[in-house]
Amino acid sequence: MSQSPFSPLRLLLLNYEYPPLGGGAGNATANMARELAALGHVVRVVTAAYGDLPKREVVDGYEVWRLPALRRHADHCSPLEMLSFTASAMLALPAMAREFRPDACVAFFGIPCGPAAWALRVLRGVPYIVSLRGGDVPGFQPYDLAAYHKLTGPFIRFLWKRAAHVVANSRGLADLARKSAGQIPIRMIPNGVDAARFCPDAAATREGPVRLLFVGRLVRQKGLDVLLDALARLPESACFEATIVGDGPLRGELADRTARLGLKDRVRFAGWVSRADMPDELRRADAFVFPSRDEGMPNAVLEAMASGLAVAATRIAGNEELVLDGETGFLVPPDDAASLAGVLVKLVADRTLCSRLGRAGRERAEREYSWRVVAGAYADLCRSVGTK
Repeated sequence: MSQSPFSPLRLLLLNYEYPPLGGGAGNATANMARELAALGHVVRVVTAAYGDLPKREVVDGYEVWRLPALRRHADHCSPLEMLSFTASAMLALPAMAREFRPDACVAFFGIPCGPAAWALRVLRGVPYIVSLRGGDVPGFQPYDLAAYHKLTGPFIRFLWKRAAHVVANSRGLADLARKSAGQIPIRMIPNGVDAARFCPDAAATREGPVRLLFVGRLVRQKGLDVLLDALARLPESACFEATIVGDGPLRGELADRTARLGLKDRVRFAGWVSRADMPDELRRADAFVFPSRDEGMPNAVLEAMASGLAVAATRIAGNEELVLDGETGFLVPPDDAASLAGVLVKLVADRTLCSRLGRAGRERAEREYSWRVVAGAYADLCRSVGTK
């Protein structure tokens, strides 16, 4: 297949999670699909069915097809549920390719989406790109995923080797992937942010307690136990309120910890917030706290920066590529409640500091991270595989 540099491509984006399912990778899929369509490409997103969501719909100029799969929760799913999507996609994609005639497939996550992309290549000759997001890279979250990666590692490398390209969404994740990749080249294309949708509220009044915000899954990876311990270290005179947006298996345990630490009047668990309401949730805050233990490149931090929030985050891959320490926020070691408390004291005591750091973060997000640029980079890769 040969493509003119300016001819539109027909692209399949394959992800078992797509809003309202999942987190950052699902949102990345939606943003990339929108921008690819805006660039003139014909785009179909293939994802998992859930509840009463339509099986077929058109969103922002691209198609969404939802395949039958097991799924009990919007925010997370089990290995068995992932495998159900893998099986469904392996059955559906070869037949779909006869009608859609894709030039390339972008599979988000080597597992569970890679096997279906590989089957599409074998049966219909469609090249695929693996977009690494974190959990699909051996060595990521070793405290949770070591056994999983030991089992799946050989198959992950099998899928990478047969992909036209393998792409990580941060330098740190690319470096981790290279430890397992052998001679397989790993590219890096960062996440982007919709800076028009996520923007500061210039009319907001900044009075009363300083408002701290966390957004993400309530799982060990996100380090919320450390956040609560850090908040408990703040002096009684500190004037703040903290909101935790998200849900997950640790919600009950974290609520109990909040009560034990005497933080019930200062910490609010907001639960799951829709993507439509997320920009307003961010605009109400003064600072964003992200104490994660492992990340690829977190959309949550990018969206907070675009919303004009100072960011207090852990010094890990992904975060340290986004947050400039002392310029757009502060970076602290992971699992270090004392260090996190130290930077939170500064932010809570000085709303002007929050505003200064937030403005710099907004400028950085607008200048350096754009979904249009991300989509264009993936389109270039897809076009290149069509000329091989």
